[in-house]
Amino acid sequence: MIVLGVALLLAVFLLPNAWAKWVLKRHARGRNDYPGTGAELADHLLRRLGIEGVEVERSDKGDHYDPEARRVRLSPEVHDGRSLTAVTVAAHEVGHAIQHHQGYAPLLARSRLVAVAQRAEKIGALLMMAAPFLFIITRLPGGLALVVVAAVISFGTAALVHLVTLPVEFDASFQRALPLLKEYVPPYDMPGARHVLTACAFTYVAASLSSILNLGRWLVILRR
Repeated sequence: MIVLGVALLLAVFLLPNAWAKWVLKRHARGRNDYPGTGAELADHLLRRLGIEGVEVERSDKGDHYDPEARRVRLSPEVHDGRSLTAVTVAAHEVGHAIQHHQGYAPLLARSRLVAVAQRAEKIGALLMMAAPFLFIITRLPGGLALVVVAAVISFGTAALVHLVTLPVEFDASFQRALPLLKEYVPPYDMPGARHVLTACAFTYVAASLSSILNLGRWLVILRR
């Protein structure tokens, strides 16, 4: 039963990320019938929609839209790729640029929350590491409990923020990118495009579950 429980937990935490990677890879094959790369489509969409001041650039830090720098940043395989994955992911990131251009409130809130989550997760890791030493020095169980609670809140904040961002991701995928892709992607590729858009959003589900798993790992360490 313990082995089964561990297997189920691993499946819950790992499957969303594995499924997203599988979908993106499945549709990453180069297509000679596509007229442009992911970067070229992103640049075209931005100009067509009249979104000024936003540029498309290659990035080694994954596909994302940076609202502060106003950059659509694409990984090399998306930036230079002529595949269903490349053009769909590019359209998804342009979807975030559209949200920003239109003052979409959840995106602006997400940008602030992500910064908070990153700091909270770092603080949580430091508190978890410091807790045993503080207990040894002070010999106060209450102090240790306080540190652990603070760390749990920090990691919990990171997991919560990832979940809160899901509506933003689904909006970028299905309310912004999907209608645009229907004008550029052949009808027989649209089911695949929907799968890729769903995968883009579910990477945040995987990130949230990873935060929860990280919290659980630190709690197990502290119990020892």
